[in-house]
Amino acid sequence: MGNTGGTMEEEQQSGERTDVPQAPATLPSQTPTQTNGQMNQATQAKKTGSEEGVMESENKVSDKRGDLSSEAVCLKRELGLVEGVAMIMGVVIGSGIFVSPTGVIYSVRSVGLSLVVWAVSGTVSTIGALCFAELGTMIPESGGMYSYLHESFGPLPAFLCFWVTFGVRNGAGLAAVALTFSSYFVQAVLGGCHTASDIPVKLLAMALLGLHTWVNCVNVRWAAKVQNVFTTSKVVALTVIIVTASVYLGTGHTENYQHPFDGTDWSAGAIAAAFYQCIYSYGGWENLCYVAEEIKNPNRNLPLSILTSMSLVTLVYTLTNAAYLAVLTPDEMLASEAVALTFAQRVLGVMAWIMPVFVLCSTFGSVNGCVFTQARLIYAGAKRHQLPEAFALIHIKNFTPVPAILLNGVLTLVMLASSDIMQLIQYSTYTASLTSFGCICGLLWLRYKQPHRTRPYKVCLLMPVVFALTYLALLVLPIIYDPVSVALSVVLMATGLPVYYIAIYREDIAAKCSCFTDKLTYCCQMMFLCVPEKKDV
Repeated sequence: MGNTGGTMEEEQQSGERTDVPQAPATLPSQTPTQTNGQMNQATQAKKTGSEEGVMESENKVSDKRGDLSSEAVCLKRELGLVEGVAMIMGVVIGSGIFVSPTGVIYSVRSVGLSLVVWAVSGTVSTIGALCFAELGTMIPESGGMYSYLHESFGPLPAFLCFWVTFGVRNGAGLAAVALTFSSYFVQAVLGGCHTASDIPVKLLAMALLGLHTWVNCVNVRWAAKVQNVFTTSKVVALTVIIVTASVYLGTGHTENYQHPFDGTDWSAGAIAAAFYQCIYSYGGWENLCYVAEEIKNPNRNLPLSILTSMSLVTLVYTLTNAAYLAVLTPDEMLASEAVALTFAQRVLGVMAWIMPVFVLCSTFGSVNGCVFTQARLIYAGAKRHQLPEAFALIHIKNFTPVPAILLNGVLTLVMLASSDIMQLIQYSTYTASLTSFGCICGLLWLRYKQPHRTRPYKVCLLMPVVFALTYLALLVLPIIYDPVSVALSVVLMATGLPVYYIAIYREDIAAKCSCFTDKLTYCCQMMFLCVPEKKDV
């Protein structure tokens, strides 16, 4: 692994068994009329009845869930190298590269600089992803950035990250992808109608979310196989675009590359905006860290999955945009409602119908990947007691965090009812960059504070420094050029402060809700056959 800028050490795994202690039976107070013998008989009878009740309850649960003594109840390591690569590529490559990859060309206004920005942004994202691989192997827990911030800086920064990501960004992003799928599907069924009603579109989006939620609740391997298949379809689609454009260029149509830097906007604001758009397009590589507990041999497969997938995504994204710009002028790209479809109509002729099919496959796979990874963030938050314990329960047979997956589905359905999904995503983008910057600062802080801590994978110190400086620039420039959006993003994050104070910091206030949370945990255990995590010793 020398080529990835890091070193490998042997994996060390550990676990602990958490047994729930039984509360002692409560003895009745002795009254003056009771003799010692009577009291002892009453006490013995009460203890015997209590023990019989506990045994009967345990037998009933055992009949439902089987004997768990021989097997741990925890998230299983089901994801190998192929599944890791497919998970990252499936989440990163969404519908945007097919529908509207125009943010960069809109900002810099030239073919040459836009391709430079795509290539450089991909390289920076790969560097950041490899830095996260160090954090992921050092802190091999579900939750990704949330867990890293909690380990580095404590519960408050972690909760604010969790608040925006769980409460707004994940649900809104997943809802937007589901709506893109359903919109394309409904338009295909209606024969290319461009005025499809919102009702069938949203109903189909709900059905899609329900399907993926069910698959992820039932079997991790099924979800992984779905991801593998549809990630392959995305790569095939983009390969078709790249090969077609290569043939087009080979026939002498090189006019769009005669003067590639003509009309370039070299202002710092334009370049920063282009990088911001591009970094957002590469977003999603951190999702594999959400499922670190479920990766086989994570010390090897986590960094290798990240390096392989991000190298491929950078190459494919850059070549795909080069293909678009070989066939379409910058003005034509900006005027198009669906760039890949316009490209296909120009060069594929009667075969242009395959492009909407590829968009459907891309969005279908993205929804599956998002459902899989986002639920692990909820699960991690509940394990660290920043959500009710019910959402840290695991199914006793499927070994999936069913309550967390269902909560993620419910939140996404709520977002589908909102008319401001894209606005919410825009406001949460700045906070996502701030969170990534915080995690890299956490890596540097842990290098300083815990220099002798075991790091199965360790990157060159220059890599997190470069990534941190790049993101610092991306955080500062929007303050200058778009202060209103930045202020709204900060306000959105700050709304989590009173929630943290009441629900987490003030334990006396939170304790008053324990009756409700205990009942919620009990109901989830009975309804979904779930129990708290129980690892082998």
